[in-house]
Amino acid sequence: MGNCDIGLVGLGTMGAALALNIAEKGFNIAVWNRTGAKTEAFMEGAGALAARITPAQELADLVAALKPPRAIILMVPAGDPVDQQIAALRPLLGTDDLIIDAGNANFRDTNRRMADPGAFLGIGVSGGEAGARHGPSIMGGGDRAHWDRVAPILTAIAADYHGMPCAAWLGPEGAGHFVKAVHNGIEYADMQMIAEIYGLMRDGLGRSANQIGDVFTRWNSGALQSYLVEISGQVAAAHDAATNGPLLDVIVDAAGQKGTGRWTAIEAQHLGAPIPAIEAAITARNISARREERQAAEALFGPAPKPIDAGILQDSVMEKALIAGKVLCYSQGFGMLAAAARSFGWTMPLPEVARVWRAGCIIRSAMLDDMADALTEDAGRTLMMAPVFADHLRAGHAALRTLVATAATHGIAVPALASALAYFDAMRTARGTANMIQGQRDFFGLHGFARLDDGSTGQHGPWADAES
Repeated sequence: MGNCDIGLVGLGTMGAALALNIAEKGFNIAVWNRTGAKTEAFMEGAGALAARITPAQELADLVAALKPPRAIILMVPAGDPVDQQIAALRPLLGTDDLIIDAGNANFRDTNRRMADPGAFLGIGVSGGEAGARHGPSIMGGGDRAHWDRVAPILTAIAADYHGMPCAAWLGPEGAGHFVKAVHNGIEYADMQMIAEIYGLMRDGLGRSANQIGDVFTRWNSGALQSYLVEISGQVAAAHDAATNGPLLDVIVDAAGQKGTGRWTAIEAQHLGAPIPAIEAAITARNISARREERQAAEALFGPAPKPIDAGILQDSVMEKALIAGKVLCYSQGFGMLAAAARSFGWTMPLPEVARVWRAGCIIRSAMLDDMADALTEDAGRTLMMAPVFADHLRAGHAALRTLVATAATHGIAVPALASALAYFDAMRTARGTANMIQGQRDFFGLHGFARLDDGSTGQHGPWADAES
C-alpha cells in the first residue's frame, strides 16, 4: 500500500506547478507523465520538495503509490486526451477511487463522464502557472461527497483571501467547469475593454506605451484595482532590448484563444442569457486574427482612427467608462450562471462563485468582494441593480456614452464597451421595440402576438384575413 495522499497525471506547465504546490503544502503526491523524460526533468527541478513526490514510470506504479481510496488529478488537454486517460486508469482503480479532471473541460463532457461508472469530479482551475504554483482559484463541481473527500487538499493549495481559501464546491455535474467557462468569458471581455481603452489612448490621443502604462498603474489604485489592470500597466511599460523601445509596439496584434470563450457564447445562446460584451470580445479576437484582410481593407478604405482632442476624452472619462463596462460585463456573467442553475436544476451558490474569484484567478478584482456581498443579500437580483453597482453605473454611464460616441466618430473600434452600453440602455428601457418584431413575425408567419391593453395572446393583425 502506498503512502501518497493524491496522484497527478500530466506534468506540463500547469500540472508541474500544481504538483509542487501540493507538495509544498505538506502532502505526499505521486506523479506520472506520458513521456518519462518529462517526469525525470520535473524531479530534477523539484529541489527539496522532491522528498514529498513519488515519480512513477508506469500508470500501475502511480496507482500503487496512493493511499486508498485513491484520488488522481488529471492535468491533460481537454477532449479526447481526458477520455483516453480515464480509459487507461479505470481498470487499475477500485470503485471508490476518484478521478479529478482539473483541465479546461467543456462542462457537457464533464456531465457525460460523471454518468459513466466510477467516481469522477470536475474542477475549474484559474490563475495560470503562477496561480497553480502558489495558489489558484478552484471551482468544484460534481458529487458533493467526492468534493469533501479531497477538499482538505484543494483548499490548502488554493489562493488565500484574508484567511479564506478561494476553493469551493459550486454545484453538481459539470457546474465547476461551467463556472470556469464563464470566468474565461468574463476574462475575454475584461481584457478586450482594457485593450479598447489602450487603443483610444494610442490611436486617438497619440500617447506612448509608457504613458499608457502610467495611466493603468494609477487606475489600479482605485475602483479598477484588479490583476488585469495591474498587468496591463506592466505590459505597457515593458522595454524591448532589441528595438530599444516599448515591447508592446512590436507584439503582433492577433490574439490567441483556446476555445473556452466560444463555449461561453454558445451556451449563452442555448440558455437565452444575454452576454453581449463577452460575445463582442470573442468576435474581436476572431477579427484580430484576420491581419491580412484588415491590412487590405485599410489600403482600400484608408485608416480608420482619427486623432481625438484630449479635452474631449479625459482620463477621468475613460476611467469611469471602464468601471461601468466592467460592472456590466460581470453582471452579464453572473446572469448567465443564474440562468444555467435554473435550466440545469443546479444548486449553485452564486456568492461563493464571487468569493472564489477574489484571489488566485485571472479576473480577480477589488469589485468581487462587493459582488459577493451583493449576491449574499439577494442572489436573485441582477448584479447591476445592487446598490453599490447601481451607484457605479449612475456615476459612469454618461462617461461610457461619451467614450463610445467619441470612438465611433473618430473611427476607433470599441466593440465590447459599445455592447456593454447597448445592453445597459436596453435593460433600462421598459418599452422596447420588439413589438415591431412581433408584428413582422405575425405578418410573414402568423406567429401571433400578445396585446398590451387586454393581456390576450395568440392575436393576429389584419393581414391574417388576407392570408385566409
